Amino acid sequence: MTSRREDILPDRVDKLNELGIALSAETNTARLLERILLGARELTNADAGTLYRVTEDGRHLRFESLHNGTLGIALGGTTGEPVPFPPIVLRDAKGRPNHNNVAACAALEGRSFHVSDAYAAEDFDFSGTRRMDRETGYRSCSFLTMPLKNHEEEVVGVLQLINALDPDTGAVIPFGGLEQRLAESLASQAAVALTKKELIDGQKALFQSFIQLIATAIDRKNPTTGKHCERVPKLALMLADAALEATEGPLRDFTLTEDEYFELQVGAWLHDCGKITTPEDVLNKATKLECVRDRIHEVNLRFEILGRDAEIAALRRRLATSGGADQSTEEDDEFRRQRERMDADRLFLASANLGTEYMSPDDQERITEIGSRYCWRDAQGVERPLLDSEEVESLRIPRGTLSDQERRIINDHVRVTLDMLGTLPYPRSLRQVPDIAGSHHERMDGRGYPRGLTADQMTLQARMVALADVFEALSAADRPYKPAKSLSESLGIMGRMVEDGHIDPDLFDCFVRQGVYLNYARSYLAPEQIDEVDLDSLPGYTARPPEALRSGTL
Repeated sequence: MTSRREDILPDRVDKLNELGIALSAETNTARLLERILLGARELTNADAGTLYRVTEDGRHLRFESLHNGTLGIALGGTTGEPVPFPPIVLRDAKGRPNHNNVAACAALEGRSFHVSDAYAAEDFDFSGTRRMDRETGYRSCSFLTMPLKNHEEEVVGVLQLINALDPDTGAVIPFGGLEQRLAESLASQAAVALTKKELIDGQKALFQSFIQLIATAIDRKNPTTGKHCERVPKLALMLADAALEATEGPLRDFTLTEDEYFELQVGAWLHDCGKITTPEDVLNKATKLECVRDRIHEVNLRFEILGRDAEIAALRRRLATSGGADQSTEEDDEFRRQRERMDADRLFLASANLGTEYMSPDDQERITEIGSRYCWRDAQGVERPLLDSEEVESLRIPRGTLSDQERRIINDHVRVTLDMLGTLPYPRSLRQVPDIAGSHHERMDGRGYPRGLTADQMTLQARMVALADVFEALSAADRPYKPAKSLSESLGIMGRMVEDGHIDPDLFDCFVRQGVYLNYARSYLAPEQIDEVDLDSLPGYTARPPEALRSGTL
């Protein structure tokens, strides 16, 4: 006659197979650990149990999940409640093994231990268990403790089951051989699943650290843009979080899977990776005349030479007309006027060289006139204009510090980003990374670069990075070539860019309505930049009344 346990064996084997499949498919570590423990309890009809993991240094067992059916306790795993017990020591500071604790012994020796009654056990110290029983009114009796060994026979954790229950009466009984074999089989599958998850997580963490290393290197290579490569992904993810939380408006149905969220993160971190190939003298050009060094110093030196030559000429005229007498002459007045004009022109060139303000056509023409107005002699006595043609062209740049050719070189980093990222063998979950990273200079109206994409040709994630790229550049306070813009100025410019077909209007709506701009400003902007923003007059944005939001109208 077969026993009740043997009768339910086929069901348990089916459950074991089901659990094995579930464990191999689980991608969340907390759920995986909890599922291992709950599955083992179900297979063995155990009332309680604990799952431990070996710490990174191999010296302790860390509590990961703890469940007790009778007491209604669930800690660790997905509960959000940490297990409040200190880790179990495997080896002390001198390397001596701890064989007093049954869980530690299972990990150290790599084998299972079965205890029929913890109160009668002599091989292990259960004083802590008995003390907890007194506090809770529980009675811990039978124990089944087994190691979790991976494919390399390395112990990665320990599974401990407490109080096997008779399926008919519910009474506490010892764990039988069948329960031990089933639990050990599950423990073996669980160890492999856990090791696989650790390997995947390790590779993902390494990859993430590597892309952040690249971004940090680009920021250090280009100090004129501060921490742009670091801030853009943080802002893009803040915008993504806001879009995911939206319950009204155009993005209320927006969703992202865990893989798509990570894909956005990777693409945002790598959006400027093409700048690795951009020449540093262009990338770091903080002034119009900067190359290897700022040539404005040479221009100033030429003015000094001109001033010296003018003074010598004036002194010579004085000597010729007055015999050296110290008296004011028309030549002296002309010399002073000449020096004043030279000083004014020198200061004008120094200001124009910074490129912080838009240069009008009249000021551009003044650059040309100054360049040809003065001539100086070099060390070989050759007469040269104050500014050569290249310097005139550079100083006439109407906005910023880059010439058209230099701007094309800078802009080319996006094409290089696409080319570089397009050569990598991505897993299926990261195949959109090149498009997300390489579309941050595209416009919604198709007039961007390098591919001239329109909004409907770009993913929403790519448009998020494009918006984040613009706002970070506008609001950054650590650019040596421009003053920091206030929050209202930055948003005003972005609003006009929305009206001009540059930025996605739905994302800008979410960016403003959900307060992303303000949350970012509090973390990354200087206090003096955070001013009051009049949302009612903000271009490109409609401050919709609450009833419009509820009805979903725009």
